[in-house]
Formats: sequence, C-alpha cells, structure tokens
Amino acid sequence: MQIDVVTLFPDFFEPIVTGSILGRAQAKGLVRISLHDLWRYVPSGERADDAPYGGGPGMVLRLGPLITCMEALLGKDLIVPDGSAVIVPSPSGRRFGHAAAKELATLTRLILVCGHYEAIDERFFGLVKGTELSLGDFVLTGGEIAALAFVDATVRLMPGAIRPESVESESFCSGRLDWPHFTRPALFRGLPVPDVLLSGDHERIAAWREESSHARTSSRRPDLLSEP
Repeated sequence: MQIDVVTLFPDFFEPIVTGSILGRAQAKGLVRISLHDLWRYVPSGERADDAPYGGGPGMVLRLGPLITCMEALLGKDLIVPDGSAVIVPSPSGRRFGHAAAKELATLTRLILVCGHYEAIDERFFGLVKGTELSLGDFVLTGGEIAALAFVDATVRLMPGAIRPESVESESFCSGRLDWPHFTRPALFRGLPVPDVLLSGDHERIAAWREESSHARTSSRRPDLLSEP
C-alpha cells in the first residue's frame, strides 16, 4: 500500500511513522508512507488560509494549494483510481471504527488530506472524489491527529504487520472488547493474577477469557452487544 499524507505539519508525523509497527511495516515493504508538505504549494509570501466568505470566526484552508498538491499526486484530471481513496479527517464524516480500518487496509493507495484552522474550502469535494471520516464527536485543531490514528489502525491490520493471532483476539474483532490481561509477577502489592491463568488448563483459560470478554463488554460498552 502507498499512503500519502498531505499536511502543513509533516514534522508532526515523522517520529511516529518511522518507529514501532509503522516503521517495521515499511521496512518489510508492506507499506510506504509519504508526507507531503502543503507549504511547498503555497506561493511565496502568501498564507495557507484566508477569512471565510460571509464572515464569522476562524480561518479556512485555501483551495489553490490543496488542489495543486492533489494534481501532483493524482494528475491534472484529479481522478481517484480504483483501489484508492482520498480521506479527509472531519467531524462531519462517518465515525471511524474497526470496520472502516479493515476497509482501508484493502486499498492499494490511501491519500489523507489534513485540514487545519476552521475547515477546508468545501469546493474541494467538487473537484476531488473524497470521503470524510470522523475520529469522534469532538473538534481538533487540525486533521493530523485523526490522520495518524487512521494510518496506525489501518497498517496494523495489513497481513504481515503484526502476528495474525494478535489481530484476531483484539477488541472489536469479534464485536466485543478484549479480555483483561496480566503478566509477571503473579502477586503485586497484594493484587493477585486470577488463579485460572496460572492453572495451565488451556480449556479453562479459554472459557475464562470468553466469559471475561463478554462481561467487560456488557459493563463498559453494552452498545456493542446490541449491534447486529
């Protein structure tokens, strides 16, 4: 997969996309993550943003630099090829979740366009076939944090990025939360690890994990149990 991130702040991404799982996935050749500095497409001496038509608070990310950058990525016709997607992080989009991450992980190319300030010029979507995705019902100062979350959640689902058994047993994969986890020591400040996990009885352990997953989901995220 090729992932392109369009942003005014490429340095924000650098230490994350080059380290940990994202870095290893790139080293394995599973994905290539390219950062595109939007300032390169802003004419010298000009601003990246401007005041909104109609007045009001905040500033709007200008259309010219964005489209020039997108032309460099997609070509002058701005056609998004099959197997590719342009995603704009935005509170106006559908909520991003595990299912959306699985969809993105099947793409051959993903282009993330990070807005900043109040918004991006709405005419962007009249020129580029893009989709808005929301990280949650809150507002961030820009799309960078959300874009990084999208990239991380997507890449780790790609075959070879992490061990398959780790992905298969995670929260949301089965529609429920993961079970509680423990590691050594078996007793810490008076708090013990559940005896069943020390028993060596794999059948009992599997049953405990299944029951614990259901109980945790029922207590913390009952909405997941009601979803089809």
